[in-house]
Amino acid sequence: MKPYPVTTGHRHPAGATASADGTNFCIFSRHATAVQLILYEKPDSSSPFQIIDLDPEKNRSFFFWHVFVEGMTGQEKISYTWKVDGPDNDDPGSRFDPSVELLDPWAKAITDELWQKRFKRDSNDSNDSNGLTSMRAMVLPEDSYNWEGDEPLQQASEEEIIYELHVGGFTHHPSSEVAHPGTFSGVIEKIAYLQDLGVTAVELMPVMAFDAQDLPENARNLDLQNYWGYATHSFFSPHPGYCIDPLSGGHRDEFRDMVKALHQAGISVILDVVFNHTAEGGADGPVINFKGLMNSGFYHLEEHDRQQYKNYSGCGNTVNCNHPLVARFIIESLEYWVKEYHVDGFRFDLASILSRGEDGAPMYHAPVVWNIEFSNILTNTRIIAEAWDAGGLYQVGGFPGQNGMGVIVILFDSLLRGTRDWFPNWLPDLLVPVIFIRAPVDCRPIQSILLVVMMVLPSTIWLVTMTNITRLTERTTAMATIRTTAGIVVRKV
Repeated sequence: MKPYPVTTGHRHPAGATASADGTNFCIFSRHATAVQLILYEKPDSSSPFQIIDLDPEKNRSFFFWHVFVEGMTGQEKISYTWKVDGPDNDDPGSRFDPSVELLDPWAKAITDELWQKRFKRDSNDSNDSNGLTSMRAMVLPEDSYNWEGDEPLQQASEEEIIYELHVGGFTHHPSSEVAHPGTFSGVIEKIAYLQDLGVTAVELMPVMAFDAQDLPENARNLDLQNYWGYATHSFFSPHPGYCIDPLSGGHRDEFRDMVKALHQAGISVILDVVFNHTAEGGADGPVINFKGLMNSGFYHLEEHDRQQYKNYSGCGNTVNCNHPLVARFIIESLEYWVKEYHVDGFRFDLASILSRGEDGAPMYHAPVVWNIEFSNILTNTRIIAEAWDAGGLYQVGGFPGQNGMGVIVILFDSLLRGTRDWFPNWLPDLLVPVIFIRAPVDCRPIQSILLVVMMVLPSTIWLVTMTNITRLTERTTAMATIRTTAGIVVRKV
């Protein structure tokens, strides 16, 4: 394949942005001293067809490195990686390594066909001089998707019945009888089933691209994979493992097809998102993208040993959410999924980490949390916060932006068919299956109450817990969650 001509390019937007004239590539690395863009004809090509060295005088603006590749329209589905080197200043918090090919954090579609995690620890045991073990990003063409008038549904939360759904597992078994099990397409084929259950929203367990090899070494040696997906590395790309043919770059359209079909059936789409940690793990974890670009900025590092990572997530590392660049990155990711994929809401895993400052201490005026509220694009987007983390920060009743909390009593009539006498005589027939009792917003002593109600029925145990879910406004939002084999039922106080 012939090399493309190149020009300086622009610092905005980050990632790969294709047009009729060519593609602008841009990446952020504050302390980088040398950057290369590596181009592959296909996701599984054994060697690059072009390597572009970026000039620090011409191809750098502020801390962004950029280059424009003329004539690359995205129709070619070119794959690419980055190589980044940094200053030799013996900073133990630096993980620059020019031998390791890095995945673009802003990539809109990624492939992990060649990914081999065991070779990506560091330069001492990296077997990656030719990129044969790296994940790769893909250049996508300008967007021409036909949404057919679709928009986020903006359903009233007090009327929603939410089904927590794992895309890979939902249709994995042959009994699902779908054409493409374990994919976004498979979900479309089971929409009628969801409607029969009365579901009005699905909460998708992580669907942003994650590392399926993120699991203990012994488990990986048994050819097992990370099933749940709480190991995100690319926050703009749908997970390739849930696509029918990820090598073709159909990530965007396959996810959009699912969202559009769900919306046409009156079902909202909420994403379970993991911004508290990444798949790169701790000091012994792989170098995928952030470590090799801005390790000391993107992660919380231990002050006494900057080779070690603070572990407020319990998963090896902790994202430094309120670093200026990282905060902007998170907001851009959320806005992208609303603008480009029409999702209706987000559930934030270990959300309290979003409120930790750069020193790790809690902040009430955490920039990333408040900027979620200030975003015009996210104005009507459902925001659900799991208000604690593994570092002991527990903010139920005191999550930034919240001014009170409700106490909830739940009676789920539709699960108690034939047992109407169980309820008090004064209780009328329920028009909705959940009853709420709310404490005054200034009732601070009860702000951290966790109400657990066990309803034991013949052959079935229903666990009811209260989850802190807040829109981060002057209006308190608390929700009760009933986890059942059929999903989650949520009602707003």
